[in-house]
Formats: sequence, C-alpha cells, structure tokens
Amino acid sequence: MTNSPVKQTPHLAASAAAPTDHQLRSPKSSRGLRKLQSAHQLSANYAALNTPSLISQQRQLQQRNPSSSHLNQAPQIPPLPAFSSHHRTRSNSDAVISNPVANTTATKKAAASKKIPPSHNPREELEGLVRQGPQGDVPTELSRLRHLVLCEGLYADSDGMSQIRIYIWLILLNAPAIGTDSYLELIRRGASPAYSKIRNDTFRTLATNPLFKRRVSEASLIRLLNAVAWKLHDAKIEKLAEPTMVNAANERGSPELQHASPVVKHAQGPPTTTATDGSEAGGTEPGIYVQGMNVLCAPFLYAARSEAEAFVAFHVFVTKECPGYVRGAMDGVHKGLALVDKCLAIVDPKLSSYLQSKHMKAELYAFASVLTMCACTPPLPEVLQLWDFLFAYGPHLNVLCICAQLVIMRETLLTSPSPTKLLRSFPPLQAKIIIEITVSNLRKIPGDIYGELVHHAE
Repeated sequence: MTNSPVKQTPHLAASAAAPTDHQLRSPKSSRGLRKLQSAHQLSANYAALNTPSLISQQRQLQQRNPSSSHLNQAPQIPPLPAFSSHHRTRSNSDAVISNPVANTTATKKAAASKKIPPSHNPREELEGLVRQGPQGDVPTELSRLRHLVLCEGLYADSDGMSQIRIYIWLILLNAPAIGTDSYLELIRRGASPAYSKIRNDTFRTLATNPLFKRRVSEASLIRLLNAVAWKLHDAKIEKLAEPTMVNAANERGSPELQHASPVVKHAQGPPTTTATDGSEAGGTEPGIYVQGMNVLCAPFLYAARSEAEAFVAFHVFVTKECPGYVRGAMDGVHKGLALVDKCLAIVDPKLSSYLQSKHMKAELYAFASVLTMCACTPPLPEVLQLWDFLFAYGPHLNVLCICAQLVIMRETLLTSPSPTKLLRSFPPLQAKIIIEITVSNLRKIPGDIYGELVHHAE
C-alpha cells in the first residue's frame, strides 16, 4: 500500500467529507440523530442486563443444556392473521418541512420529553418504541416487537422504503451504537487486502434492479464492503496474535499445557492462510471477503439512512449471526444446503422424492438463496419484508423460507419433465405467502433438525 492509498482509490474517500454547519443545524439532521439515539436505547438497555441478542439467547440455552429436548424445539410463533391488501402511500423520509420556523426550540424540547402512551395502532406503536425505547420489561417489549413485525409488518411505501426499518433491524440484531468517525477512519485507511475482489463484484450487484441502482451507488457499496473487510482483517490479526495453549512433552515425557506464541504455533506447520489472503481462507479460518457478500450487503445499504448505519448492521450480522457464511470454505452455506434437502423431505416428501429422482439437490439450485438470505431473488421490497421476519425470529429460518418457495412452485415442478430449467431462477418473492408457509411448516420440524438449523451458520 502506498503512502496515500486514499488518492489511489477515489471511491473510498468520496463520503469522508465532514458535514457542514448548516447540515448540523438542519431539523432533518437533528431529527435523524434523535431517532438513531432512541433506536439504540432499547438495544443498550438490553445489553445492560447482560442479555445477548434474541437469536443468541436460544443458542446459549441449547449449548448449556444439549440433552434437553425441549430446548431444540422451534419457537412458538403465533399464527398469522389473514393478510389484507391495502394501499401504501409514499414514505415521508425525504419530505420537505413546510414551515420549520413554526417549530420553536421550546416546543421541540417539550415534545421530546413527553412520554407517548401505548397505542393500539401497530404503526404508531412501532414508531413509539423506536422513539421512546421500552416502556416496561425489556424482554416483554422485545417479544411484543417481534409479534408486531410478524403479524402487522412495517409500514413502507411501494419502493419498500420505511423510516424505521433500519432501526428495527439494529434493535433485533442488538447492534452497538458507533460514531460516524469510526466508519470514516476505516475508509481513510484506503484499500483493504480484499479490495480487488470487492471491485470485481460490486459492479454487478443487483445490476438489473432499478430501485437499488437509483438509491445505492457502487461507490457506497465499495466503501462499506472495504470497511467491513478491514474490521474482519483486524479481528483476524488479533486472533493470530493471541497466545494459544498447545500440548508439549516435558523431560519425563508426560504432556503438559504450555503457552505458545504465534511464532511457535506457526513453526509447527504451514499456516492454512495468511493475514491478507481475502477470500482464500481455509476451512475454519475466518476470511475477510467471499463472493456473494456484495449481494448480502445490498439490502442493508438500501434500507439504511446512512452508510454508517448499514455498516454496523451488516458487520454485526456477518460476525454474530452467520460467520460460517463468510469463511473461506463457506462451510455454513454448505450445511444450509444440506438442511434444505432435509427439511424439504419433511415438509413435502413427494416433491423432495421427485427432485431427488431428477438428481436435483439443493446445492445445484439454492446456493445463492442460502448465501444471500434470498436477497438474490427480486423484487427488493419483498426481500426487505422477508428480512424483517428473519431478523425477528432468526436468520436460520431462511432455510425453511427456501423450502416454502419450492412448495409454492410444487405443481409446476411435479408436472415438469425437466425441473432443472425452472430452478435456474426462482420466481419473484412473495414475502407474506412465504412467511405464512414457513410458520406452518416450522411445526413439522423435529427438535434435532431444528437444532441443526439454529447452529448451521456458526
């Protein structure tokens, strides 16, 4: 890397300019900052109770009591109400304030300090939870939030844009609050070791999706992926620098545990990976970029109101919820593909047998859907709605969502002499129907298989 890496990579420095005084004083910026702070209030209070994220709680219970069969049971998801279509007006996230002078400072302070009582309107209840934080017991409020996301959904316009979606995601992921300066510091470091691989992928990210192209630039995608690559690279270096315990024989031949420095550890055999090899990392070694992370990152940038928000959400997601998907060997993805075959045989034995008779295993048609959490299948607004459900009840349920898509195609597949052609690309997502089928099929999954679902992406 040269002395001025930022100059050589103009995409990385495009957004590093500091905000002007006018931007800092604008009502829109102040309102955005207040929403971000209040959105993290619930997450911060939850962390203060030494309680992990919603998805991690279940994993920790299973690890402490592996012999308890009831811990591997699927969560009790309430039945879905009948979905009624309704017209969604455009989100006012970009609306211009008609008369900002009328909103005096005293009025703003009074409104900010006033506690909004619980509302029976689901939209107002969700917005109040984001603005005010939990009004009672945190686990109860989180359970209520998940129920609202499942049964009512998030209000969004026809483009899938919602003012509160990214904040709901941050809460459900238990993402920490970070300053924008932390993100800018990673950008100023210039090109990461995986920069060339990132540039080879970003230009084709959702290339045929006009909604994504209109809202998210390739430069933003490059900056965010490069920043995450730096974070993963730093974590990898720290892990290699940690002293490890190795077995050594003393002078009498009995083994004893001794500390080994990284030099000693590497001297015992050739390392499986170097610190800068990007996506070429070996089986259990963490990588810093794998092909497909660009598509997995796209919905975060589309839903977020800033790159910093998308960065923290995406980083937490790939490091806490699906680290097995971004390792060099992508072992979590391959486990997920095997689980697609297992779960389909449980929920629809006839369809599974027919596909197996045609030698159609999930690894041939579902790799992209598993790796990207179905983000590779349009339309994008439906992807966002499906992700609301996955973040509320666990990304591991994406395997069952893929099975649900196959069930939707059931009649067409069973009557087709060559299902391979039909499965080259899945039909457009129908999030509500997929969620409904997934919730119904979830009750059919045995406890041991569900345990595999929960842990396959670790």
